[in-house]
Amino acid sequence: MKKSKVWISAFRIRTLPLALASILLGSFLAAAEGAFSWPVALLCVATAILLQLLSNLANDYGDSVHGADSDLRTGPQRATQSGKISASAMRAAILVFVALCLSVGYILIRNESIVFHIAGLAAIAAAIAYTAGPKPYGYVGLGDIFVFLFFGIVGVSGSYFLHTHQLNYLTLLPATACGCFCVAVLNINNIRDTASDEAAGKITIPVRLGADKARLYHWALLLLGFGAAVVHLVITYRNPWQFLFFVSLPLILKNGIAVSRQKDNAQLDPYLKKMALSTLLFCLSFGVGNLF
Repeated sequence: MKKSKVWISAFRIRTLPLALASILLGSFLAAAEGAFSWPVALLCVATAILLQLLSNLANDYGDSVHGADSDLRTGPQRATQSGKISASAMRAAILVFVALCLSVGYILIRNESIVFHIAGLAAIAAAIAYTAGPKPYGYVGLGDIFVFLFFGIVGVSGSYFLHTHQLNYLTLLPATACGCFCVAVLNINNIRDTASDEAAGKITIPVRLGADKARLYHWALLLLGFGAAVVHLVITYRNPWQFLFFVSLPLILKNGIAVSRQKDNAQLDPYLKKMALSTLLFCLSFGVGNLF
């Protein structure tokens, strides 16, 4: 396989819809308030994509170093563990993406308060420390919390604020929905990798709960996420366009049913992409529905 294809595989492009979802949703909500800015939107998108790619590379490296990527793993083969990319080359790539995140992120928030600068540094640290470093938080079951915060609350409400420079507690409801759906993607990944994670001492939520209870947890995430969106609809209702996000409901329910029924963890991989795309569809339809 050509080296370029190996790097593209390591970037895990299929995860990018999640990086875009929260930014698009926050930008749509700002546009609904008449405060949309193309430069802010594009810089937010660029920063989110760079952070996601950084996280993917750090995850590839960290899981290889800590042993979660082994012969027991049922997901796609990782670049560092397979030897297709050396550990030193992956560390160098991680440093390059840290520099890119710092550069683009600074352009985005250079005129904002110190809170945003701290949040930006925290996002970079979180992207790396999920599985890399001496005490990766993903190995003690905290990945779900960080995904919920950064892919939900910070991503949606933060991008909304960068457009509007206003706080609106109601954005926490769609932010919660987006965060729950992103955690659902992670949960599918972790159910799939339960055996290899447990062997490596990576104590994810499915390892703690067991696969069957993790499937119930999956349903809880889906129902809480969609429920938060419905509550926002009830509070802010203006016209029928706001029901547009219901177009994502069949796909979300289908994902929950499929994950519940598929008892062979190794066969769950296709539902990762489907849940990520369902999340993107939800965010787009919710955002568009609120423009009218």
